[in-house]
Amino acid sequence: MPTFGSSTIRRFASNASEMKKLAARDFEDLLQCSIPAFEGLLPEPHNTLVRTLLYCTAEWHAFAKLQLHTESTLNHLEELTTRLGRLMRKFRDVTKSEFATFELPRETQARKRRSKPKETQATSNPASTSRKTKTLNLFTYKWHALADYVRSIRLFGGTDGFSTQLVGDSYDLVTCLLMISS
Repeated sequence: MPTFGSSTIRRFASNASEMKKLAARDFEDLLQCSIPAFEGLLPEPHNTLVRTLLYCTAEWHAFAKLQLHTESTLNHLEELTTRLGRLMRKFRDVTKSEFATFELPRETQARKRRSKPKETQATSNPASTSRKTKTLNLFTYKWHALADYVRSIRLFGGTDGFSTQLVGDSYDLVTCLLMISS
């Protein structure tokens, strides 16, 4: 895919799935470029489902990162969250029987490295060297937490106005809590 004329989106590695140590801006750039990259890649009905899901994700992200919210933007974000959840479950259900997905080569290598001390050279398990199948797991905290965004924005303001980052070593938890409560 050719690069865009904009300097706001950085050039990606040749294989986006092998990119390491991604920052939030990298995920945002990938999301912004994903719809044209995926267009026509899969047969119907998967093509339409993937593009709809990507658009909904991009719209959700755009509303979630607004610096100033109104009641109507928060209501829309709540609706988008519900729609995104439904689309993700539909995507999982439709695609799991249609496509075989496997762990990335680097995940396979990491699993081999972790299992080496447990295995001896004589009892090496050939099944552990092959790539394992992977399925989309929606039972993770990051999916569960999407429903809390609107409530958090109502309580604390836009997501750019606070940080969950721990402060330096000189502060303890009590100091952090006192800073937040004041």
